[in-house]
Amino acid sequence: MESAPTTFLDTPRLRLRDCVEADLGRLLALDNDPGVKRFIDGGVPAVAETFRDEALPRLLGRGFWAAEERGTGEWLGWFELRPVDGTGWRVVELGYRLHRAAWGRGYATEGARALVRKAFTELGTERVTANTMTVNVGSRRVLEKAGLAFVRTYFENWPEVIEGSEEGDVEYALTREEWRRTATIS
Repeated sequence: MESAPTTFLDTPRLRLRDCVEADLGRLLALDNDPGVKRFIDGGVPAVAETFRDEALPRLLGRGFWAAEERGTGEWLGWFELRPVDGTGWRVVELGYRLHRAAWGRGYATEGARALVRKAFTELGTERVTANTMTVNVGSRRVLEKAGLAFVRTYFENWPEVIEGSEEGDVEYALTREEWRRTATIS
């Protein structure tokens, strides 16, 4: 019997908890939404067996949390605050993937801001980084609202050529010192 997932972080509207194997169906449905995956792989459907064997172990690992609406328990998607080097929390990558029904309601910004705050106040993080496609204006805006700033545009050879990939990807970042300065201003 699987034990209850551990809560990593609560915000006014969100509960971020460990992803567990019981989330498989919800995680797979999220990855099978072409709108959700538009800027990741062009919306290619996830194959259940491959997802279970390859993506699920990563999502059950360190740095990924299922997002639930605190008032209703509705499963919204997941957030990532994952150590970049695989060991410590000094440099972490911020990310998220939410159901389209959750878009435009401020959940991504609320979760991202709370994770940035936790990284700098509790985890000993020195730098938070995030990446998205240049044309993913929505995610770029969330990263900016969470305090991250544009660092660079870069080009990689991805296995899928998707609409907008010719404009490259962008990196955003925020250091602890930058966060402290802006946190005292606001």
